[in-house]
Amino acid sequence: MIKAYAAFEASGKLQSFEYDPGPLGDHDVEIAVEFCGLCHSDLSMLHNNWRITQYPFVPGHEVIGTISAKGTHVENFSLKQRVGLGWHAGYCMTCHSCLSGDHNLCAQLKPTIVGRHGGFADYVRASAASIVALPHGLNAQSAGPLFCGGITVFNPLLQFDIPPTAAVAVIGIGGLGHIALQFLKAWGCRVTAFTSSEDKKKEALALGAHDVLDTRNPTELAAATSRFDLILATVNVKLDWNAYIATLRPKGRLHLLGVPLEPLEINVFPVISNQCTISGSPVGSPASIATMLQFAEQHRIEPIVEIFRMDQVNEALARLASGNAKYRVVLSGQ
Repeated sequence: MIKAYAAFEASGKLQSFEYDPGPLGDHDVEIAVEFCGLCHSDLSMLHNNWRITQYPFVPGHEVIGTISAKGTHVENFSLKQRVGLGWHAGYCMTCHSCLSGDHNLCAQLKPTIVGRHGGFADYVRASAASIVALPHGLNAQSAGPLFCGGITVFNPLLQFDIPPTAAVAVIGIGGLGHIALQFLKAWGCRVTAFTSSEDKKKEALALGAHDVLDTRNPTELAAATSRFDLILATVNVKLDWNAYIATLRPKGRLHLLGVPLEPLEINVFPVISNQCTISGSPVGSPASIATMLQFAEQHRIEPIVEIFRMDQVNEALARLASGNAKYRVVLSGQ
C-alpha cells in the first residue's frame, strides 16, 4: 500500500489516504519520494478549476526521489538512483510527436496528477520514459520545482532558438518568474522584469534582471514601446495584453506560460502590422528537461524554496495560495 495525502472533494482538506498501486508495469518505476514541490497547478486541480479532477485526488508533480523498484524492461535506470518526475508520468511512445522527440505534445500523454495519484505520498509510480536523472551538482531539496516551473520557462528558449542577444521581459516575478530571470541572465539575454510590487524590485535585480518596469506606471510602459524580442507571461490573471504587445519589437513574441481563465482580449491590427506572434507551450520533453538540468547545474541556478514537512501539507497549500511564498513551496518526505 502507498501512503499519501488526498482530497476527497473539490477544495477539500487533504487527509491521510492509502491505496494499492497494483503490480508494477514492465516499463515503469516506483520512486521513494524525498521531496515534492507544490505548484499552482496543484491548487487548480484541487479546486477542479479545469473540470478534469478525479477524487480522491493526490496532488504532487514536482517529485525528487530515489528509484525503489523498476519494471523488468527498465534498463536505463538503477535502483536507488536519484531522479525527478514532473507534470507527465507517461507517453504513448508511438505517435509522431513522441517519435520526433516532442513527448510533451503527445496527444495520449498521462499527466502525473490527472486520473492517477501524484507525489504527495511516500511513493509514486511513472513510466521510466518520463523521469530524468538528477545531476549530482543540483540540490535535491530545491530541484523539484525545476521539473514543472523550471522547464515551463526554459522550454521556450529551446523551442524558439532565442539568441543570447535577445531583449526578454518577464511578467510576474513569482514561482515561475523568479526562475525565468535566472535562466535568462545565464542565457546571456538583456532581461527586464515587469512587476507591480515595489518590494520585488530589488529581488528581481538580484535574481538577474537588468531593468525593472512598474506595470502600474503608464509612463514606464509607454517608454518601453518596441523594446522586447520576447515576453514571457507567467501570470494566471487577466491583464491589458495590448499594452504589453505594444512593447514588442517587429516580429516579437508574447509567450503565455501562466493560465488565465478569462479569454484574451487582443487588438489584432498591432499584431499584424508588426508581424508579432502570440504563443504558448506546455512544460517540455524529457530530453529538454535533461538539458535544462545540465544548464542549471552548470550555472548554479536554483529555485528559492520554503520547506514544509509532508504532514504539513495543508499549511503548505495555504502558504502557496496566499501568494506570499518566496518563491516555491516544497514538501519534505524525509
